[in-house]
Amino acid sequence: MAAITPSQASESFQIISSLRYEPALPDVLRAQPTDVYPDPLRSPYYLLPYHRERLLKAAECFNWSKAARFLQRDVESFVEHLNSFIPDRTKPWRLRIVIDRDGACNVEVNAAVPIDPLSLLLPSETNQPPTPWRVTVDSQRTVPSPFTTHKTTSRDNYTAARLRAKITSPQDPAEVLIVNPYGEIMEGSITTPYFRRRRSTPTQVNIDQEDAEPAWVTPPLSSGGNAGTTRRYALTRGFCSEQVITVAELIDGEECWLSNGVRGFFRGRIMLKEPKP
Repeated sequence: MAAITPSQASESFQIISSLRYEPALPDVLRAQPTDVYPDPLRSPYYLLPYHRERLLKAAECFNWSKAARFLQRDVESFVEHLNSFIPDRTKPWRLRIVIDRDGACNVEVNAAVPIDPLSLLLPSETNQPPTPWRVTVDSQRTVPSPFTTHKTTSRDNYTAARLRAKITSPQDPAEVLIVNPYGEIMEGSITTPYFRRRRSTPTQVNIDQEDAEPAWVTPPLSSGGNAGTTRRYALTRGFCSEQVITVAELIDGEECWLSNGVRGFFRGRIMLKEPKP
């Protein structure tokens, strides 16, 4: 499969970022230390500064100067713009920020699935759905490109991977892992995955016991996946580190964590074998 370049993609593609508007989030954050969450405004918009920076990096990658100027405005102005799209500030919403090359910013708003707001901060076993998401591996390989590094409306590779995995609705509790030509996990089709692994083998003879214990890891950006906002937050908080994970290393039935900007952190289970009828 050949890599897609910006010049080959549709001229009408847009850069996007999806996030949650959670009215309970400011109250939850008041109980948190001020240095562990990136939004000094403590707004209901989950990880808002990370989303703005993510969109700005995409605009700069595609040389969209007008979009970059729009995104360089301060966070307070960005919040005011988003507020104009919220129909009811007492309810949670799923926002899809869509920005074109001319800097026009539209926001698609839909009702969000209710969740425990604490699951937005870091993985927690409490108040999780009783059944983890089913996580499978795409049967085809995806070549990394600017459209896997940055989130855009040019998502044919992801749509095809979900169809191959028989995921027919965004509401399905299922995910498919995207794999590069080297057999490395890049990311999930709509999530960042985290796996429990021993850290890469140190070269020194004497290693700390802490380094020998299993820890949570997520694929590095060098494997070709998206620089997700919850991924950045999990790394900043020290929940995980980066480590290359290959398909061959996955274990059927192992539990993992998944995250995205709408649902926060939630459990998954790797399913390498077809379920019996």
